[in-house]
Amino acid sequence: MRRLILVVTIVSFALTVYAQKRARDYGIAPGILTPGKWNAITDVSGVLVGQETLIIGDSIRTGVTVIKPHPGNIFLEKVPAAVFVGNGFGKAVGFTQINELGNIETPVALTGTLNTFLVANSLIDYTLSIPENAGVRSVNPIVGETNDGWLNDVRGRYVHSPEVFKALKSAHSGAVAEGNVGAGTGTRCLGFKGGIGTSSRVLPHEKGGYTVGVLVQTNFGGILTINGAPVGKEMNNFYMANDVPYVVDGSCMIVIATDAPLSARNLKRLAKRSFLAFGKVGSFSSNGSGDYSIAFSTAPACRIKYGEKEIEQTIPQVSNNFMSPLFLAVVEATEEAIYNSLFMASDMTGQKGRFMKALPIPETLKILDKYNARKK
Repeated sequence: MRRLILVVTIVSFALTVYAQKRARDYGIAPGILTPGKWNAITDVSGVLVGQETLIIGDSIRTGVTVIKPHPGNIFLEKVPAAVFVGNGFGKAVGFTQINELGNIETPVALTGTLNTFLVANSLIDYTLSIPENAGVRSVNPIVGETNDGWLNDVRGRYVHSPEVFKALKSAHSGAVAEGNVGAGTGTRCLGFKGGIGTSSRVLPHEKGGYTVGVLVQTNFGGILTINGAPVGKEMNNFYMANDVPYVVDGSCMIVIATDAPLSARNLKRLAKRSFLAFGKVGSFSSNGSGDYSIAFSTAPACRIKYGEKEIEQTIPQVSNNFMSPLFLAVVEATEEAIYNSLFMASDMTGQKGRFMKALPIPETLKILDKYNARKK
C-alpha cells in the first residue's frame, strides 16, 4: 500500500509541475545571449538528467537529481571538471579529488543533506555494477546537497540505492522537470518554495558557438531580486524585514556543463563566475549556506581515458583570451535557472504541518511591470 501511495502522489504532482510556466514565458529574459532549444543543461550535447521524487505521507519531501556528462561509461571516459566553493557550509562528497585531478568519474548527484552519504554509496554501487568496470578498486562519487529538513523529515534518510538507480536509469536529454522535483522537492528559496531550475546559453558562431548549460538546486535566502526589481522587498518577504520570520540559511548547488574544450583551470574560472548571478538574484551566501558550483566539459577531445598509457597528451582547449563570452553565458544561465526554480515550484505542506508558499505569480508580475523588468 505504501508503494502505491508513492506512485500516485508522484504522478499527480508531475502533472501540476508541467502545467506551470517558466520565467521566460512571462517575459523575464536575463542577459543578451540566446538559450538553446530546451533552455536547459541538456542543451549541451550528451548531457542527461534523471530525477526521483519522494512525496510520502505528511513528512517525506525529498529526492535525488543526477546529471550524466555523457551517456557512456563515465569512469572509463572521465571528463575535465572543477569546483568553486562560495561558502563551504556543506557536506560535499568527492570535491577534493576534483580539485586535485581536474576530472570527474561518476555522474553528479544532488540530494538532501543527510541523504548525501547514502547517495554517494549508491553511486559507487552503480559504477562497480557496470561490467566493464570489473577491475575497478577506487571510485570518487560526486554528491552535493542542500538541507530540506524544514519540510522534510531529514533524519529519516529516505533516499537509498533503488531511488538513485531509478534516477540514473531514467536520465534523458530534452526537457528537464523543474520546481518541486528530485533534489528540489523539499527546498526553500529567497522566502518562497525553491527547487530544481535549469537554463542554457548558446554563443554566437564568431565567439565559438559553444553551449553553456546550468542546473541549480535552490535552498537559500536573501532579498529576492528579479531582473533588477526588488521583489522580496516589495512583498516585505526578505531577510531582516521587520517582524517577518525568515530563514536565510540553506544552500545552493550549481552544476555547469559546456561543450567548450576547457582545461580544469578554466572550468574553475567558469564555476567562479556563476556566483555573480547568485548575487544578482539577491543572495549573499549567509553563514549557514553551503554554496558550491561544479563545472565540467563534455568536449570528446578532452575526455580522460582510464588507464591512459601515453606519457604526453595533446588536448585542445579554449585559450584565456576567448573565455569572456563563456563567463557571460554562465552568469546569464545561472540567473535564469534560479528564476525557473522559483516560477516552477508549487505550494507545499510538509512535516509538522509546515507550509511553504510558492512565488505568487500575479503579484510578482505586477512588481516587475512597476520596474519595467520584463518584456510584454
